[in-house]
Order: sequence, then C-alpha cells, then structure tokens
Amino acid sequence: MTAHGTDEAQHELAHYIDHTLLKATAGSDDIRKLCREAREHRFFSVCVNSCWVPLAKEELQGSGVRVCTVVGFPLGAMSREAKVFEASTALSQGASEIDMVLNVGFLREGRYEEVQEEIRQIKEAIGDALLKVIIETCYLTDQEKVQACRLAVAAGADYVKTSTGFGTGGAVAEDLQLMLEAVEGKALVKASGGVRDAATARAYIALGVRRLGTSNGIEIVSGSAPDSGPRSGSY
Repeated sequence: MTAHGTDEAQHELAHYIDHTLLKATAGSDDIRKLCREAREHRFFSVCVNSCWVPLAKEELQGSGVRVCTVVGFPLGAMSREAKVFEASTALSQGASEIDMVLNVGFLREGRYEEVQEEIRQIKEAIGDALLKVIIETCYLTDQEKVQACRLAVAAGADYVKTSTGFGTGGAVAEDLQLMLEAVEGKALVKASGGVRDAATARAYIALGVRRLGTSNGIEIVSGSAPDSGPRSGSY
C-alpha cells in the first residue's frame, strides 16, 4: 500500500473511534492530551466522564471532533432521575453524544418496562443528541442481550453498545452479531472493551459495527502493537 493509501486507511478507521479515557485517576492534563490526540488523528469523538465535558468542549473547539460522555457509569444502578439529570446537564455543557449504562439488575429481574422507560426519558431529555445504551454483555445471557437491544430500540436509542470496560468482559464477535440481528437495522451498534488492534477493529466494522470505543485508538490507526499491560476501565 502506498503512503497515501495508508493515510486514507488510517483516517477511515479513525472515523469509527470514540477516543476514550474514563479512568478515575484522569486529571486535566490527561484530558487535554486525549483531546490533542483526537485532533491529530481525527477521531470521531472523545469519550470522557461528565465532569470533563466542559474542558473537552473547550479543547476541541473548531476541530470537528465530538464530545461524548457517559451517564450512570459504570454500574447503571443509580436512580432514573439522577441519570436524566446527568445526561441533560452534560448536554448543556457541550456533550453531543451520551453513552448510558442501562440498569442491569432491573433487566435481569425482568423489569423491562422500567428499563425501557429510563432509556426513553434520557432520550427525551437529550433530543437530537445521540444516545448509546451500554447493555454490559458480560453479565447477560444471550436472551437478555437480545431483550436489552429490543428495549433500547423501542425507547428510541440510536445505538446499543457492548460494554463499559469495567466489567468482566468486553466486545466479542458473537455478541456483536447477536446485537446486530436484534436491532433489525433500527439502531446502530458500538463495540467497546478489548478493541486494541487494527485487525480486530476492521473485523468488527466488517460485521456491521459503526462505532468503536477504545483507549487504543492511536495503536489501531498506526498499526503499532498495543501495550500488554492492564486495561481495567480503559476500554
């Protein structure tokens, strides 16, 4: 492949990536660095905890890189009212995409109306902003994964997403295929958790995934080997 072709291929992959930093220890300098990297590599968005939305918005002004934030993260177990408030506040501070964690405990208990209503209220609160629903596949049976996707679609979500990166597992091809079938083209699918190299990224995109949440975006677009160290909570 020519150098020009390589650049095009890297940009193509970059456009799928939510460049992510959600570690509890992240500080202002870390967020600024994340934003500089997103500008340089032309990632689709940065994904940060909601307290960092104003700073990320400021750092990315005029770049075309979106600000994504997480709501109800990472457990999904706080009150519906708290999630709605967090989502609407983040939007008012500059976020344009919300990745919310659904209430896994409610889902597993079969409290489907409550799960759907929570998603619906968050989507209503953020209007045209994109809503991605993290179903945390590592804790669910295949039947529960399908049910979670269907509830998200019925509530008006734009995406369903595999994982927080803080659970016991991340994205795998089998779950992504199941999710793609479950949404029936009525929502898109985001893979997150363990997406660390270009080969994996391309394989998921080939399946039909339209966004990748990862802290390894630079390694993915550059083709370099990812750090083999612990990645808990870093996607």
